[in-house]
Amino acid sequence: MINKKVASVSEALKGITDQMTLMLGGFGLSGIPENAIAQLVKLNVKGLTCISNNAGVDDFGLGQLLHKKQIKKMISSYVGENGEFERQMLSGELDVELIPQGTLAERCRAAQAGFPAFYTPAGYGTEVAQGKETREFDGKMYVLEKAFDADYAFVKAWKGDAAGNLIFKGTARNFNPNMCGAAKITVAEVEELVPVGELDPNQIHIPGIFVQRIFQGKNYEKRIEQRTVRQR
Repeated sequence: MINKKVASVSEALKGITDQMTLMLGGFGLSGIPENAIAQLVKLNVKGLTCISNNAGVDDFGLGQLLHKKQIKKMISSYVGENGEFERQMLSGELDVELIPQGTLAERCRAAQAGFPAFYTPAGYGTEVAQGKETREFDGKMYVLEKAFDADYAFVKAWKGDAAGNLIFKGTARNFNPNMCGAAKITVAEVEELVPVGELDPNQIHIPGIFVQRIFQGKNYEKRIEQRTVRQR
């Protein structure tokens, strides 16, 4: 029987070294691999290139890695909630590649599917297209974007089994499915880890073929960036 379960987050992150390129799922603080990020902080690896929709907030998510100067480059779509990110970017301490959100998702998906590149109209005529090949199709201009080449992908799911099959919950699904299988090694952390056969096959979002390691996470905070409530 296939068993991709590892006993701990430290075992799940075995092999991580300086200068690696990492994918990290999540949107804002929803669906981020909290345990994996905390372990990266603990490992104190440096010179990382991180591919993620955003960079967390100052004291949580990828913001923790930024504070320790562990990230040399961020490839992201939205970074407006992180003051330290802004400071490092404006001071030249951090290399930043801002790309359209759909392009970010598709560059992950292309890597997952084994496509080296794809054409998209997003960003044509802007700074996003500078230095990239462009081509006209049916009277419309497109930009050639390359698939990501990452060493590890860290994703967070609600439930999974020992074979690596995953089920996501609500908006925490976001970028996580596209990052599964989009790197050389995909590590999934889940809130509930069950034996093979317990998941309804019709409910599985990502089959285990896209996952190399899976572990059960602990102590999820599931913070909200900006909590807005109705006045009483």
